[in-house]
Amino acid sequence: MDYSVFFTGFTLGLSLILAIGAQNAFVLKQGLKQQHVFVICFVCALSDAVLISAGVAGFGTLVKEYPSIETVSRYAGAAFLIVYAILSFKSAFTQSHGLDAKGEEVGSMWSALLTCLAFTWLNPHVYLDTVVLLGSISTQYEGQQYAFNLGAVIASFVFFFSLGYGARLLIPVFKKPRSWKILEGIIGLVMTALAINLVVY
Repeated sequence: MDYSVFFTGFTLGLSLILAIGAQNAFVLKQGLKQQHVFVICFVCALSDAVLISAGVAGFGTLVKEYPSIETVSRYAGAAFLIVYAILSFKSAFTQSHGLDAKGEEVGSMWSALLTCLAFTWLNPHVYLDTVVLLGSISTQYEGQQYAFNLGAVIASFVFFFSLGYGARLLIPVFKKPRSWKILEGIIGLVMTALAINLVVY
């Protein structure tokens, strides 16, 4: 295996998911709550792995030939983000609770899992970034595409598990109700901005 190609896939894959987005905000929130962290991180990383591998395998050309895939996911994603933004704003203005890391879990694993899947698969940018972009770049490494693919996939696992479990370092800050309100407000703003961006994209 060509490790330089592996490293290229790793760094490029990491750079594409570092930006603050709906999926990352959700993973951070679950990490702070310490609810279903492993499952959420694993599903996010596995979804990325499937999309990246599909792009490297040539699925990106299919997305280009059938732009309706991107259009449907764009509007469905925007609607979902608006609903989630409203819930975040509602929590920010009506709830007053600090974060107790050892508190009881609120919400089922299935609910968190479905929300996670929606953030991932209803985001049209994920198809453009992971499937089309990474898939296109991988064609430059004929014979070493598996190394590029492996690097990008590992980057996703490293990022999501670092974000999910690293969030616990911020738990002392979020034991204050005001900090949690601010986070909910920021998440609401991020979701709203992303939804608007999807519609006018």
